[in-house]
Amino acid sequence: MIAAKSSVRLMLLGSTAAVKRRFCAVVAATSLLADAAVATADGTKERKDSRTLLRLLSSLRGSPQGSVTRTLNKWLREGKSVRAVELMNYVKELRKFHRYAHGLEIIYTIMDWMEKTKGINMSYPNHAIRLDLINKVRGIEAAEKYFSNLPEPAKNERTYGSLLNCYCTEKNRNADKAISLYNEMKNRNIPSSILVHISLMSLYMKLCQYEKVLTQYLEMKSDNIDPDYVIYCILMNCYASLNDIESVERVIKEAEEDEKVTLRWSAFSTLAAIYCSAGLPTKAENALKKLETLIDARDLKPYDYLISLYAKINNVEEVKRIWKSLKTIFPKPSNLSYLNMLRALDKFDDISGQQDLYEEWQSVCTLFDVRLANLLIGSYLRKDMIQQAQSLWEKSSKRGAIPDFKTCFMFLDHFLQKNDMNSALVWLETAASSSSGKQDRWKLSQDQVGTFLKAFEDAKDVEGAERFCDCLRSLGHLDLNAYEKLLQTYLAANLKNPKLRQRIKDDKIELNSQTNKLLEIVCGDNE
Repeated sequence: MIAAKSSVRLMLLGSTAAVKRRFCAVVAATSLLADAAVATADGTKERKDSRTLLRLLSSLRGSPQGSVTRTLNKWLREGKSVRAVELMNYVKELRKFHRYAHGLEIIYTIMDWMEKTKGINMSYPNHAIRLDLINKVRGIEAAEKYFSNLPEPAKNERTYGSLLNCYCTEKNRNADKAISLYNEMKNRNIPSSILVHISLMSLYMKLCQYEKVLTQYLEMKSDNIDPDYVIYCILMNCYASLNDIESVERVIKEAEEDEKVTLRWSAFSTLAAIYCSAGLPTKAENALKKLETLIDARDLKPYDYLISLYAKINNVEEVKRIWKSLKTIFPKPSNLSYLNMLRALDKFDDISGQQDLYEEWQSVCTLFDVRLANLLIGSYLRKDMIQQAQSLWEKSSKRGAIPDFKTCFMFLDHFLQKNDMNSALVWLETAASSSSGKQDRWKLSQDQVGTFLKAFEDAKDVEGAERFCDCLRSLGHLDLNAYEKLLQTYLAANLKNPKLRQRIKDDKIELNSQTNKLLEIVCGDNE
């Protein structure tokens, strides 16, 4: 957050003429730089070229490292040019949409050209941005190394603030480092900014240390730093966490009366959400009405919040009114807006409305979003409408949809409840085959594991039990309990498998005396 609000102007040093020359973004041959520098075009052509270049860069998502540099080099070889400010603004957009690796390569390209070709020191804001991107792409250790290698003059409130924010975003690992760094800033008399206090107050909120949030706020005030709307939102959430609605209302009143603060719609969405959680629907609705008066006509996001919050207070009429307004202003709503509206209709148990909305979305969407299919499938399964759920997924598959873990586990759980073990196992195998290194994120509950294993043992289904254990292995959750149940299934089926002992060793399962006895019988040995 610190770096996100930092200025991204490139501070080019030198004569007025040098400042006005077009900026080449990569290290190219001297002749290419000269060609780019003298290339001329009217303002309209420059703007068109700029948009074309940014489209080219945007298309490189997922491309191999170095693609941005090669694209910019080719651009220069064609006699075209690009201004630094354009690329820096583009970096801001990349950060906004979380395309960090892409943004990092562009900013490296700009900075390397300035430092290596012109010997120009980078401005402090750009060091802060670079540090933030390094953290997001390469991790906190790389960011720390970059910070430590900065020249002392560059270790100021911007770069300190950027590193502090990196620490604050990872509450479990780096909370102590964040506090230590803040103390170091104070010891070195490095000025704090409001963004430093926002980072620390947000960290304390994540740690549920609400009294420290309030203490940090008082420290901010003692530094003669005035609160902004973000600080007021944090304070409201802090008091809400302390079940102090009266103080929440005092804070919003203070914010409204603060002539230095321009409250945005998000302040009232925060207030409305607090009232919803506190069971105060009338006050929530009043806050939502205030929210509506602050909406920028070009901003889609507040409409999504209005729909979600009106749904929370069970006001179906207002949900539909806001949806109608949204579509009037944005004739082609985003996938996220459709998803948000589907959730609201799901809350109202309006399956017919969900079906109509889903069909509408399918008729206009250009990029299939499995989350929408999942939501309607979940509604079908809760109503035991298995045929509709399966039909929906079959149609989605024909459109190229790939099931994610939510898809798999919704069907899996449904079939488990219906005692259809074969269908449940098929969906588990689909989930396991799509794990892609996310084993820790996806884990069957103990009840689900027990249901599977008991069913296989009762049915003497060794093949099913083996397939199930293969899934657990793929998901990283194969343990002693599963192997014991597998061995018991072999016993129930009166079958032997001498390879099981080696498999258990390969899976690094520590055996107990009971498992060893089962192994001796199933493997047919006396080891």
